Amino acid sequence: MGVITTGSFAKFLWPGIDKSYGMSYAEVPLQFPQVFEKNTSKRAYEQDVGLTGMGLAVIKGEGGSITYDEMEQGFVDTYTHVVIGLGFIITRETYEDLMGPTEGVKKAKSLAFSVRQAQETMGANILNRAFSATYTYGDGKELCATDHPNKSGGTWKNELTTAADLSEAAIEQACFDIADLANDRGLKISVKPQMLIVPPELQFEAERILKSQNQAGNANNDINAIKSTGVFPKGYYVYHYLTDADAWFIKTDCPNGMKYFERRGMEFAVDNDFDTENAKFKATWRGQWGCTDKRSIFGSPGAA
Repeated sequence: MGVITTGSFAKFLWPGIDKSYGMSYAEVPLQFPQVFEKNTSKRAYEQDVGLTGMGLAVIKGEGGSITYDEMEQGFVDTYTHVVIGLGFIITRETYEDLMGPTEGVKKAKSLAFSVRQAQETMGANILNRAFSATYTYGDGKELCATDHPNKSGGTWKNELTTAADLSEAAIEQACFDIADLANDRGLKISVKPQMLIVPPELQFEAERILKSQNQAGNANNDINAIKSTGVFPKGYYVYHYLTDADAWFIKTDCPNGMKYFERRGMEFAVDNDFDTENAKFKATWRGQWGCTDKRSIFGSPGAA
């Protein structure tokens, strides 16, 4: 455990220092709230439990008995809250000679920045790990898969059968697959695309595909059907914390999907050690990110 002493800022004890740098950069506005829906929690963990619903109704013959069906519990997704935090310790001499109240506030802001960056990283990792079998959910599959199991039998997909880079054709196929989604019993449901989510490397390709008047990338005079039909009412979103330059996602309007729980908001605390007179500063936050109904997200890792 390190302690900030006057030796940590030895140059600042000398006259002639004009400016310091490295702590006053512009910060990217919080991004994970644009992708995940906020929920609050008062417990150590939260669980979302699926239900299978009823099957397809059948014809009842004249004078015959009605057919009875049943529902059962589906898969369970658990959100176990974690605490993220960071702090620093400074000697009283450092505070008196170098920091003072103003510098103390600046360093406290740096703690808040660090916690927010951790939040962004943990949130984005839900998508960064979407195609990794190492990170599974209640149904035993990764977030995006071509073979999500139904509790009542059969499978469904929220990933392109053949991985593809972002393109007009790939988006069209994804929209077909989303339109084909069904519930656990195989009955058709209404799920529609809402927003295309891309890493910074795909921003300009997304702009061309979604906003060109005619088809992008060819000499045809065909209209841009993606634009004219308004497939993405929320447009596209550049998620700067995505780590795969080829992966792209479509967020749908399926409820109970991409979400995060906030168990405790960001808190700051200060304390002093009686013997050493060192001061301790810390910032913490508690919560968790995840996805309950995987029909809320559709993705492709790219062809590479």
